[in-house]
Amino acid sequence: MGKDLRQLHKEFMKECEFTVKLSPETLRGNQAAFDTLLKLMPHIESTSLSSDMLSEFFKRLDERERKIGKNLTKRGIKKSTVATYRSKLNKFFEWLRIRGYIKENPFNKMAYPSVQYEDRKFLKKEQIEKIFSALALHPGKSFIKKRNVAIFSLLLNSGLRRSELVNLRVYDIDLERKNLFVRSETSKSKRDRTIPLNSSVLPILKDYRDERQKMGYTTSYFFVSSNHDDKLTRDGLKHLVTNLNNISGVDFHLHQFRHTFAVNVLNNGCDIAKLKQLMGHTDIRMTMAYLRCLPTKAMRADLEKLTFANLL
Repeated sequence: MGKDLRQLHKEFMKECEFTVKLSPETLRGNQAAFDTLLKLMPHIESTSLSSDMLSEFFKRLDERERKIGKNLTKRGIKKSTVATYRSKLNKFFEWLRIRGYIKENPFNKMAYPSVQYEDRKFLKKEQIEKIFSALALHPGKSFIKKRNVAIFSLLLNSGLRRSELVNLRVYDIDLERKNLFVRSETSKSKRDRTIPLNSSVLPILKDYRDERQKMGYTTSYFFVSSNHDDKLTRDGLKHLVTNLNNISGVDFHLHQFRHTFAVNVLNNGCDIAKLKQLMGHTDIRMTMAYLRCLPTKAMRADLEKLTFANLL
């Protein structure tokens, strides 16, 4: 009897982690996609993989009921969600095909969803103000409040990804030289980059760092847990965001701070090549998506420069 699909996926994930050296964030995403496949199609085996079976999987994914709040549920998924699941599962199916466990990748006979772009949803000034007011109202010790303010101030002024934030080390932040170093092993792009720190965020980071030292933390991670001498985890950060959603009344997710940083840097005159470097993008087309988000008023001054007198 051959190996079952779960065992094969364990081997695939081991190769992804130790041979391909995928980031923890990517590994979690791949595992989550496979876990959802098993949950909705519990009797699936490598011998039953087919385009019809995957169509049924996406049908169940679309029809399942999901909780999005205390008393709210939602059904339906976007084309981009279908594309994301397909991308993550496709890597595993290709691995199965190359190793001879299946004859053909079942996705090969399926049309790819036509995904339309959505403007990056950045946070408006009034929403940011509500979130920072909620940080002041958030229950907890003074030290934790300082940590939380430092987190969101840094996100707003650096555009860090979640994984980059939680994996920041003390030595990655140079307050004297006003630089933030993002290491390649924590970055989605797999490249080192240095982000100049805005002067407004320096005293906030210093205040938190000094308080952190007084509290006796020895971990090298910059943002620490409230419960033990270790880093703030992804789950801890997720819990914090959920609480802030409830207190502030602003329905936001952490990645919107990255969008907000990008749009405001562009709006203040930064050119697209510099923003690409700051964001850690590998392809400038990823950065150019933020150009679509600029409000009309941001372009009005440029258009006013166009007159009959200065035509070429």
